[in-house]
Amino acid sequence: QVQLVESGGGSVQAGGSLRLSCAASYSYSYICMGWFRQAPGKEREAVALLNTRGGSTYSFDSGKGRFTISQDNAKKTLYLQLNSLTPEDTAVYYCAAKTLTACLLWKGPYEYNYWGQGTQVTVSS
Repeated sequence: QVQLVESGGGSVQAGGSLRLSCAASYSYSYICMGWFRQAPGKEREAVALLNTRGGSTYSFDSGKGRFTISQDNAKKTLYLQLNSLTPEDTAVYYCAAKTLTACLLWKGPYEYNYWGQGTQVTVSS
């Protein structure tokens, strides 16, 4: 029903930028999408969420002021612009999706039932 393919990860130095993309295919008219990340030895955490119906977003403290989530609705593609990266941002970044129910209200990764394969972001000091 929903397929997600991330791209855009890589290695950068501290202070650098990356843009992650998530190409989605789904049969729903609209879905709720988000970016999550998981660093080695840590739990998966939410970074930013987006309601594809209207484009409303929610950003978590980990990326506020530095990361921007956006979409190209025509292409069914989700983006995450990562700026001012620090070594603490090193993680595998995942794109995820769920139905619109309580989008932006239900924020935990366990609420999302569709996941991409992940893309590695490595930030060196």
